Amino acid sequence: MIEFPSGLLQAACFILSVARATETRPKINNLFINEQIRDKEVRVIGEAGNQIGVMPTKEALAMAHEAGLDLIKIAPTANPPVCKIADYGKYQYEQLRKEKEARKKQHQVDIKEIRISPNIDTNDINTKANAARKFLAKGDKVKVTLRFRGREMAHMNTTKHVLDDFAESLADVAVIEKPAKVEGRSIIMFLTAKKDDKPSKNKEEAPQ
Repeated sequence: MIEFPSGLLQAACFILSVARATETRPKINNLFINEQIRDKEVRVIGEAGNQIGVMPTKEALAMAHEAGLDLIKIAPTANPPVCKIADYGKYQYEQLRKEKEARKKQHQVDIKEIRISPNIDTNDINTKANAARKFLAKGDKVKVTLRFRGREMAHMNTTKHVLDDFAESLADVAVIEKPAKVEGRSIIMFLTAKKDDKPSKNKEEAPQ
């Protein structure tokens, strides 16, 4: 029976345990870690975000293991690929938290419909305009539908101004995204919130 020096045997067991742990760990967005990284050399970023530099992957792995951390490939398409020395569990948690915050900040634009008739009175049109203002303030688009019934169809061209007047009443907060267009028994117009071209005070004071 062949006997191995105790130090060599311990080192072999350590390497084997690391390899097994690496294989069983899930990857975030197909990121590779530790021995899963097959590149000959990588650009390394330290745990604190400091640039360590380009080095052989084996050397980067040894540096990560010595610190009790993982080597995570965060930019696989770079030349050479960029790897970060970090705790994989913490890195995974941080990435998931950032993705969750990004989803919260995203606003899904909905299209809200406002229906009006050719004979709508002033009070009703004001009520409809106020409802449109609320939708626009939330970042939604507004579809304004001028509906015609029966004999009203004969006056489509002469009552189109109702849509123009409606858009004019919202000119301070909205612009016409799609001009009025006849669709069947209706004339439809789309409004969207007016963009503020003036830089905000916070943006002006933000450090470069």
